[in-house]
Amino acid sequence: MLVCCAKLIYLHNGLHNEFTNLNIMASVKAFIRTSAKKTEKVKVRFRLSDGRNVQLFHKSEIEVNPDHFDKKNEIIKAKVVFPSDERTKFDNDVADRKKLIRKLYDTTSGITSEQLDLKIDQSIHPDKYVQPEENKPKSFFNVYDFFIAAYRGTERMKQHYKSVKRILQRYELYTQKTIPTFIFTFESIDAELLRDIESFIHIEHTLFEKHPDIYIAIPDSRPPKQRGRNRTNKIFRYLRTVIRWAIEEKQTTIQSIPKFNIEQDVYGTPYYISIDERNALFQKDLSDKPQLAIQRDIFVFHCLIGCRVGDLLRMKKSSVINNAIEYVPRKTKEGRPVTVRVPLSITAKEIINKYSEHEGDALLPFIAEQNYNYAIKDMFAAAELTRMVTVINPTTGDEEKRPLNEIASSHLARRTFVGNLYKKVKDPNLVGALSGHKEGSRAFARYREIDEEMKQDLVKLLE
Repeated sequence: MLVCCAKLIYLHNGLHNEFTNLNIMASVKAFIRTSAKKTEKVKVRFRLSDGRNVQLFHKSEIEVNPDHFDKKNEIIKAKVVFPSDERTKFDNDVADRKKLIRKLYDTTSGITSEQLDLKIDQSIHPDKYVQPEENKPKSFFNVYDFFIAAYRGTERMKQHYKSVKRILQRYELYTQKTIPTFIFTFESIDAELLRDIESFIHIEHTLFEKHPDIYIAIPDSRPPKQRGRNRTNKIFRYLRTVIRWAIEEKQTTIQSIPKFNIEQDVYGTPYYISIDERNALFQKDLSDKPQLAIQRDIFVFHCLIGCRVGDLLRMKKSSVINNAIEYVPRKTKEGRPVTVRVPLSITAKEIINKYSEHEGDALLPFIAEQNYNYAIKDMFAAAELTRMVTVINPTTGDEEKRPLNEIASSHLARRTFVGNLYKKVKDPNLVGALSGHKEGSRAFARYREIDEEMKQDLVKLLE
């Protein structure tokens, strides 16, 4: 007998524990409130209960005559004469609302009665919460695409803008790893965000292996390299241009560009080759390297007209007009286009005549810009133009000594043109008229080298 009692007690306690541990589903009840004043219609209300601590209320738009409502079964009373279709609709509306309330409660943690009302309205009337297309705030990257489509600069500059867009997209993905809700918008841009972008730009080269998913989602042609001050400044200038354009074109609701200080670019003293070095290069026998000899001739020609490499590679045979090269610099074409005319020296004419029979419309047998830069380094090494020059490391900003042949590039031709002419005439506006620099250009100032000969000339003015 004692054993049987023990078993009964055990079973009772076990069943009690099972029911205690069950997660009883929240219940939803439909009800109405009536007042002393007789009314034909009242709105059906709902109460969600979940234990003793949760009570949520919702007043619906569903209406019913108080005399017709079955409070126990929450439907139209069975004995009331009522159109069958309206009866079915009311009963279904109440049942559906109860299901919706329970679903919203189960899927929304900590929901309040006010939030419940809003979510029910959003579910029943979704069109109310869809903004007209013209009123929708445009996403930052969509507007960025509009900017690129409208941009009328060079293809090379367009590629730079696309590169900056990819950097910003990767920044968004990187930030979302710690702030999942972060979205890059115009409204989010402030000084703090810009400083955060600057930090990302400086460390991005360390993230490629840590977060490969970012670079799978937003790939680049090569892994990011460490960026220096000048490159960072350029990225922010591109971003500033996009923001300014968006404001002017009313693509955003923000009224001004956030204040953010872009530091000064850091440049060393310009280096270039002398006229004697240029002539030595031109006279170097490269008959055993015929393709390099062709590019050597083009580089010397480049030194004699001083244009940007992009303008050089676009020159046609028709660019020669009355013993001069005429072209409109692409960099300034969209601003105030000016035709630059550079009279051809004897050596420049010699080079043009040498290749006058080559196929195609190009002025000279050009190759791709990157390959041209490789060839320049090779020709300098072959001509033993290897003197040491002082340069600023673009990544670290530190001063370095490098042999000329290792750092020579197409831009050296432009510096050679400007530097040697400035030594002769010492008039920046006159030299700028031949190089395509705007009057008062800050960039042009970097080409001027106040050398010992110029200092002696200045001192002579005091005699």
